[in-house]
Amino acid sequence: MSYAPSPPPPLSRATLVLGLYGGMGIVAFVIGAGRGDSDLYRLGGSPTAAQLGLGPLAGIALGAFVVLLTRLATKHYQWARDLHTSFHDLLGPLSGNEMVILALASSVGEELLFRGALMPWFGVWIQAAIFAALHIGPGKRFLPWTLSALVLGVLFGELARTTGNLGGPIAAHFTINFINLRYIVRPARAVHS
Repeated sequence: MSYAPSPPPPLSRATLVLGLYGGMGIVAFVIGAGRGDSDLYRLGGSPTAAQLGLGPLAGIALGAFVVLLTRLATKHYQWARDLHTSFHDLLGPLSGNEMVILALASSVGEELLFRGALMPWFGVWIQAAIFAALHIGPGKRFLPWTLSALVLGVLFGELARTTGNLGGPIAAHFTINFINLRYIVRPARAVHS
C-alpha cells in the first residue's frame, strides 16, 4: 500500500509579501544593472551628509501628513469610509509582525523599483503613472487609492530627486503604510471614533 505525500502547507501571508516585494527589488536591480547603475539607493552623484540625514526626516514628516489627510478624509467623506471598509474586508486581520513586514517590504521593494530603477530612466511623472497603475483596485471604489498613488509617486520622486537618495521616500512610504495598516485592520466599530 502506498501513501501519497501530504501536500505542502500553504505559504504564509508574510512569505507571499516578501516574495512579491523581494521580486520587485530583484527586478529593480536587474534594470539598474542593465543601465550600468547598480546603486539604486543613491540617485546619481553623492548626496551630502545633510541630504542623507534630511531625507528620512522629511519622509517621516511627509508620511505623517499623508496619514493625517487620510484620517480627515475618512472622517468627512463617504468615499473614504467606503475605501477604508473595502481595505478592511480585503486585508482581514493582520498581526503586528505582518503589518511591519508588509509595510517594510512594500516600501523598500516599491521604492527600489519605481524611484530607484524607473525614475532615472523615465522621469518623475512616468514612473509615478506606472506606480499608480500598480495600485488599480477591483472596482471604482478604489479609484481614490489609484489617484493618491499617482500623487504620492510624484511626491516620492521629487523627494528622492531633492535628497539624492531613497531614504526619504522609503521612510514616507513605510510611515504611511504601517500607520494606515494599523488603522485599517482595527475592528470596524473603532474606525469612526
